[in-house]
Amino acid sequence: MAHVFRTVSPELWMQQIFDVKSARQGGVVRRKLRDVERNIGLARLQNELQRRGYHAVLNGEQVVIFCNNQAVRLLC
Repeated sequence: MAHVFRTVSPELWMQQIFDVKSARQGGVVRRKLRDVERNIGLARLQNELQRRGYHAVLNGEQVVIFCNNQAVRLLC
């Protein structure tokens, strides 16, 4: 079975992350680490998050992005 990968520019891919409803409302979005690395690279995502004042955590293979500039606390 052939694998089909969509080809989206890194800029468009990143724009799509922050255009989802939960991001626009200051909520949380998550992406697979593999997808982040393949499409834009983790360093580029980190730079964009810092520019926006957002935070993110890495848990296993998931990147969880908090689309607001509030403090993040780990509860346990």
